[in-house]
Amino acid sequence: MMKPLERGAGILMPISSFPSLYGIGTMGKDAYAFVDFLRKSHHHYWQVLPLGPTSFGDSPYQGPSTFAGNPYFIDLETLIEEGLLTKEYVESFDWGDRLDKCLISYDKLFEARYEVLRTAFTNSKHKETKEYQDFLRENADWLEDYALFMAVKLYHKNADWSIWKDDIRFRKPGAVERYRDICKTDVEFFSFLQFKFFEQWNRLKKYANDLDIEIIGDVPIYVAFDSADVWSNAKEFLLDENLTPTKVAGVPPDAFSDLGQKWGNPLYDWKKMEENHFDWWRRRITAATKLYDVIRIDHFLGIAKYYMIPAEDEDARKGEYAMGPGQKLLDVVNAALGEKKLIAEDLGVHIPEASKLLEENHYPGMKVLEFAFGGDRKNEHLPMNYRNPNCVVYGGTHDNETLLGFLKDRDDWELRYAYDYLGTRDKLEMVTAMLRLAYGSIGNVVIFQVQDLLRQDNFARMNFPSTMGSNWRWRMWPGALGEKELMELAFLAYVFDRELHSTKSEKDVELIMKAKGDPEVLEALKQEAAEQALKEAQKALEAAQKAAQEAALQESAKVQDDKEAVGGAFL
Repeated sequence: MMKPLERGAGILMPISSFPSLYGIGTMGKDAYAFVDFLRKSHHHYWQVLPLGPTSFGDSPYQGPSTFAGNPYFIDLETLIEEGLLTKEYVESFDWGDRLDKCLISYDKLFEARYEVLRTAFTNSKHKETKEYQDFLRENADWLEDYALFMAVKLYHKNADWSIWKDDIRFRKPGAVERYRDICKTDVEFFSFLQFKFFEQWNRLKKYANDLDIEIIGDVPIYVAFDSADVWSNAKEFLLDENLTPTKVAGVPPDAFSDLGQKWGNPLYDWKKMEENHFDWWRRRITAATKLYDVIRIDHFLGIAKYYMIPAEDEDARKGEYAMGPGQKLLDVVNAALGEKKLIAEDLGVHIPEASKLLEENHYPGMKVLEFAFGGDRKNEHLPMNYRNPNCVVYGGTHDNETLLGFLKDRDDWELRYAYDYLGTRDKLEMVTAMLRLAYGSIGNVVIFQVQDLLRQDNFARMNFPSTMGSNWRWRMWPGALGEKELMELAFLAYVFDRELHSTKSEKDVELIMKAKGDPEVLEALKQEAAEQALKEAQKALEAAQKAAQEAALQESAKVQDDKEAVGGAFL
């Protein structure tokens, strides 16, 4: 039985949205500053979007690997400090943020990032290190296929693998090794990128964990067709004899879309996966447990019942439901989780089978305040209707409008009940009231997007589902999270009993923050602190000894005075 999440609060903050230099957020100093902010505001959770590499469309939910990390997140300032790049060289590129630092220019990023990273690769001596060799060995089950996939994709001018030459597309005998030799340098390059990504991520995660911050990571239920996952595990997916999807994933028409959503991801061959004891899923969840402390499975409903859309259809209207693997898969997932925890994204159409799985496995589901004020007073997303604390309360998700944007874009008649429930018609005050509602609820965990904490409108919206071209671009401006936001969040955590509980002393926390995730620096600081404490103890001991000596002398003098006084009395 999975233990419930510790009562607390957190912030949804994608790595890409940090105000780092050079075009996109990274695992650099701004990420560490954000962790410091969480700690100081007594918040326990940091939720990120999927960390995997992105492809056409820039979505973290449609990338070339579910195991790999996004090279864009590798911090260039750190590479400069390591001597792999020079600041002048990096600053010579156009990163697309000279005019607008609040939006990512993916076109500029794509042109410049890999060129700069390849220079770092050329300058690196990583191949000679034990750390790199250990990394290759420990991640061989996915890294070899991923690095080859990316190298062959580059060889084919980034073309979709479905139009590669038949020998490598079908992974025929001899073809894999031949291309591994042809693309040897590029295979090594993409392996190097993963080495640096995980090196930086593991350091950042350790820093967060040392400060008692738990990281919630998003695992999409499906993977992209144009991915190493499908190319190297084709038999695990519903593909025809030409390795083409016959039916694809999505969701049916609903209140948000008359056409439904055709995501286009290939569907799993659940029968084949069951025959293999869901080994691919076991490896996937095991990998996720190394990245995150809590795993959120996006579109969890698909494990109970999934929607199949004919691949040739333009939209999702003619799809149909089929039963998913259910508990058979979750038994494997639970075993792979170990002591880690899981959040089920159970939003959308109500599926009784999914609700049963949540209950039987004690997974927390989700409540979203942005959905709370439609329908009637029985709406399950209204805090007064929560019956079980085993849930995670969100203001909104990455697919939703920001709270302020949602309120601004609604007519008075749509917000009539929200005005009454929240006790105000002022839109900014309504956001504040929604924060208090969530923090004051019985839900074990509360998560708000950083955009909502900054009271941003829909300019800062992260994703508009079923659209392309303007998503995943928002970035936080430098210094946005300041003293005002820190005090507000610390106050909410205190008032509603969501404060981070820690056994560390303030001195320990101070040392960890100074070390910024570097174990050697932390050890040196601890040694320095220990030496300083020893010096202070020695000074205190010397002072005590001196005081004792002075007291003894005074006592001796007093005794002598008393003797003389007594002697004088008999004279």
